[in-house]
Amino acid sequence: MTDQRPVIGITLGDPVGIGPEIILSALQAPSIYEICKPLVFGDFNWLTATADSTDSPLRITAVQIPGAGAYTHGTIDVLNLSDLDPRAIQWGKPSVETGKAMVGYILEAVNMALTGKISAIVTCPINKSAMHMAGYRYNGHTELLAEKTHAREYAMMLAGDKLRVVLVTIHVPLQDVPRLITTQSVLDTIRITDRSLKQRFGISSPQIAVAALNPHAGEGGMFGDEETRWILPAIDQARREGLEVSGPYPPDTLFYHAAKGRYDAVVCMYHDQGLIPFKMVHFTDGVNTTLGLPIIRTSVDHGTAYDIAGNGTADPGSLIAAIRMASHQAVVMRS
Repeated sequence: MTDQRPVIGITLGDPVGIGPEIILSALQAPSIYEICKPLVFGDFNWLTATADSTDSPLRITAVQIPGAGAYTHGTIDVLNLSDLDPRAIQWGKPSVETGKAMVGYILEAVNMALTGKISAIVTCPINKSAMHMAGYRYNGHTELLAEKTHAREYAMMLAGDKLRVVLVTIHVPLQDVPRLITTQSVLDTIRITDRSLKQRFGISSPQIAVAALNPHAGEGGMFGDEETRWILPAIDQARREGLEVSGPYPPDTLFYHAAKGRYDAVVCMYHDQGLIPFKMVHFTDGVNTTLGLPIIRTSVDHGTAYDIAGNGTADPGSLIAAIRMASHQAVVMRS
């Protein structure tokens, strides 16, 4: 029988963050190799040095193309895309060189995903300052991926077994959020959420809840009128299109019910509104996945953790969950 496991490209992330060590930890799990072929986009020398310093039992091998990988437990296949000198870089100290390497891993993974050479991308954490240091003016992974894949409508979802949240606005100052909440922006996010839950998660009739912006959903206009002016019209239009969506609900009660399984996803108005309750539930196993892209992309839901990078204590739980979700989405999309 032919090997049906999807090839999942795992980008190293910031080389001087915890990406290298969580890759080494995650790929010690035999179950990962049962569901996919993990291919690391990174630096052979630096990953080998990390394996040596953390006493990893895994063997690191460099490959030139995805088809050359062994994809067997005990060996990590690395598409070598940079030539970092382990003697010249330090954990937790990003540089122009490490920043360029970090972005280079992402760009090559995107190219291979767009051309079908790999089935999905899983990204390890990057540092936005390091990205800017290297000359790339993006606010993060999501914006870079959207531009490189020519995606005009996209959204960030944080997903776990108990809770999924999708954001209308992402990395913007809190004071800018109200003016960015429009009927169109909310409606677009609802549509992307519904489509993605069907196509990538295999949920035939997703139940979507929408969070209000203001306390008590505005309390009839006493605490703000964005709910009646912008959010409710978007919900009404989505319902006319046949989507199963409800709200806007007061955020202080909505997430309790969502975590209990009443809804398949919650559309949130801004970053912390969704991520605070999400990380309360899924701090170690949450996954960031970008909706609306022509490729599958999942990611860890944490940062580079410079303060602990290199000491071998970083928790690989989020990366393991991200690999599993990418593999699942790849299988669903293929079927």
